[in-house]
Amino acid sequence: MEFRNRLNQKLHEEHCATIALADRLEQLLARHARGAAPETSDRGVVRLLRDLYTAIESELTRHFDFEENYLFEYLTAGGEAEIGAHLMDDHRAIRPIGAALAKLARGAVAHGFEQETWDEFRRLAGEFCERIQAHVQKEETALLPLLDDSMDADADARLLEEYLAIA
Repeated sequence: MEFRNRLNQKLHEEHCATIALADRLEQLLARHARGAAPETSDRGVVRLLRDLYTAIESELTRHFDFEENYLFEYLTAGGEAEIGAHLMDDHRAIRPIGAALAKLARGAVAHGFEQETWDEFRRLAGEFCERIQAHVQKEETALLPLLDDSMDADADARLLEEYLAIA
């Protein structure tokens, strides 16, 4: 999908990366569906866990913060507060799940999984994937098209500059 505004294109690219990460996480869960934890001596598992906690702790947090502090305010000023409020509810639900998942992923990289931590990781990862995929779908089908239609070039440039400054 291509957007007229550069900010929307940047957010779209980040959404694609988030979905790709969620797909990798779901593949890990499927390979270990019977309860046995993956071996953290496997470089692919460690790479996924590192990618996961890095994405949650930095990229996802930055993305959500930007939307909440800039985009939703921009929409509210233009009379479109409802979509921002709805997406903010998603953020409130996803943030604690992501934080707990990132903590478990960090711990697993450092110490491996115990059965209890794997069970909790698997539960949280399933919920995280479900919620983040639904959230991205909402943003791709509602938020970004709305912004593409309503945002002029000056607002696009200003907001993109703000976003890149907090990167």
